[in-house]
Amino acid sequence: MANERGSGPDRATTRAWQAIGGAADLVERVSYRGAGEVLPAALPVRELARATVGACSLAAAELLAVRNGGPVPGVPVDEGAVATAFVSERHLLVDGRKPTSFAPLSGFWRAADGWVRTHANYPHHRARLLSALGLGTGTGPDGLAEELLSRTAHQIQETVYAQGGLAVAMAPVPGPGGGPGGAGEFTAAGLPLAGFETLGGVGDRRLPPAALPAAGVRVLDLTRVIAGPVATRTLALLGADVLRVDAPGLPEDPDSHTDTGTGKRSTLLDLATDEGRSTFEALLDTADAVVTGYRPGALDRHGLVAEELIARRPGLVVAQLCAWGWTGPWAERRGFDSLVQAASGIAAIEAGPDGRPGALPAQALDHGTGYLLAAGVLRALTERQADGRGRRLRFSLAGTAGWLLNGIDPEPAAEGGYDAGAWLTGAASPYGPLRYALPPVRYEGGPGDWAAPATRWGSDPALWL
Repeated sequence: MANERGSGPDRATTRAWQAIGGAADLVERVSYRGAGEVLPAALPVRELARATVGACSLAAAELLAVRNGGPVPGVPVDEGAVATAFVSERHLLVDGRKPTSFAPLSGFWRAADGWVRTHANYPHHRARLLSALGLGTGTGPDGLAEELLSRTAHQIQETVYAQGGLAVAMAPVPGPGGGPGGAGEFTAAGLPLAGFETLGGVGDRRLPPAALPAAGVRVLDLTRVIAGPVATRTLALLGADVLRVDAPGLPEDPDSHTDTGTGKRSTLLDLATDEGRSTFEALLDTADAVVTGYRPGALDRHGLVAEELIARRPGLVVAQLCAWGWTGPWAERRGFDSLVQAASGIAAIEAGPDGRPGALPAQALDHGTGYLLAAGVLRALTERQADGRGRRLRFSLAGTAGWLLNGIDPEPAAEGGYDAGAWLTGAASPYGPLRYALPPVRYEGGPGDWAAPATRWGSDPALWL
């Protein structure tokens, strides 16, 4: 199927598809329906968004065909659905209430020599930010602004990082080739879009014919905050039994969970205890995939090293997500989409005429990486059908940022109108009546809505269905 340009496969979709090991000729199955200038930005955000959803939709169609025999279904992707889903958190209504995306101490602030971006949405991040700066727990935006103005952006970044908080200096527009503008600055240039490695021996797990691509697939979801949860809610849409696992002492924001917990179940396990570890091991014994969203090495103390997991369970797919990439001096730092935008130069590129830092029209690094991650898991399951072996997949928000900055050619928007309401629907939920965005991942004959709303965070037993 030709795309909207009528001149062969979309180049960004081809790049995303090949990054996860897909055969280039299959991209012909993907077509796009335009919705006009959606997700407008200086950078090619619309092109990134539709490519990641297109690659994920194609991976679902491919796995369905491999399981059942026959041709790969067509993959019609609507840019209106993509644009709506990429800001799903903004369209969410919970019992008529609109959630708040960012806390008062999260955002851009002037420093003595530039700008700094903070992230303090979670109570523990807020506490660490204030403690690192010597501020009291009751400090508000005015007090924080005054303190930050007395320090350089780099000083703030390193001081807060040393205390486990989240703040980054805003980088200038990247230099030629996407390199950093100065010594010691972060750069997303050269980071891989995806890592895809075959590991371990041959397992005995093959997926039988089924009505949905991921039906019968068991996924342990150890992710938080948009990118990972977007990936796993997509796997749940496609039939997987997804069990999210969180530590009891690290509560999730209820609104974030409502948005990205669709179709999944949620349980609490303390992996530092013998009981929690034993329960997790029992789940792992029959899992098909483990998806993690923590810094490199953060889960190693719990025995969750990818190579060891795959050695113990041949055929297991381990998909790992981090913020800053898997190597380099920033790899072990905590991070979120907004921070990567600031540190990579995206915020400078998107700045307004007054010079104030800008932002992408969506948390596109989160959402885009989430759909790529889901696509990678689906492709790994497809390949496992042939050889029975496990895979380790690696993705990062910074890798997606590097692709957006350096690897996507802008394309003219197709004619068409955009009405977000066409891609919104409602349902009852444990949190009250919801209005939410429909899934953008589509293939001919596939599901058009999530199977179920999110259950209450941490309320489900630690069992497979």
